[in-house]
Amino acid sequence: MQGTTNLASFNNAGYKPGGSALQRLIWYLVNALVFKTGFLPINGLKVGLLRLFGAQLAAGVVIKPYVNIKYPWRLSIGAHTWVGEHVWIDSLDNVTIGAHCCLSQGAMLLCGSHNYTLPTFNLITKPIVLEDGAWVGAQALVCPGVTMGSHAVLAAGSVATNDIPAYTVAQGNPAQPKRIRTIQV
Repeated sequence: MQGTTNLASFNNAGYKPGGSALQRLIWYLVNALVFKTGFLPINGLKVGLLRLFGAQLAAGVVIKPYVNIKYPWRLSIGAHTWVGEHVWIDSLDNVTIGAHCCLSQGAMLLCGSHNYTLPTFNLITKPIVLEDGAWVGAQALVCPGVTMGSHAVLAAGSVATNDIPAYTVAQGNPAQPKRIRTIQV
């Protein structure tokens, strides 16, 4: 029998985003006023605010304008990583980004989805891991539970629904391995 979705019965009570209600409210305002705009392109201010709200950031992290971060207390970024314009880190679960990674313009790290097989459309969250040197191309999407191995590349506009092995360039929707990434020395 075909069922129906009943969003009126959706109950998110089991989800724990972390932080207090007040902390989430203050972060929402800070995110809107400092991160999701181009009015304050001061990287040091952004890094300091992220740390203040519980993010773990190493030295040399660059946060460009128009970045949206859901919950900074679920975010860890390694040294000398770049977060480009219009990146959305939807950290409903833990997001771990290694050192020397690049998130290009419009990239999205999406930790949440819904169970479409249930009428209640229950929330599902899974962590995302980008190992050292990984590159998420412009307008690319990393889905819940995905790990990008060391120096893996997700090509522009691609959708990673499964893990991408180290030094692999993946492309498409869903992203498939296309070639090996070779870095000249």
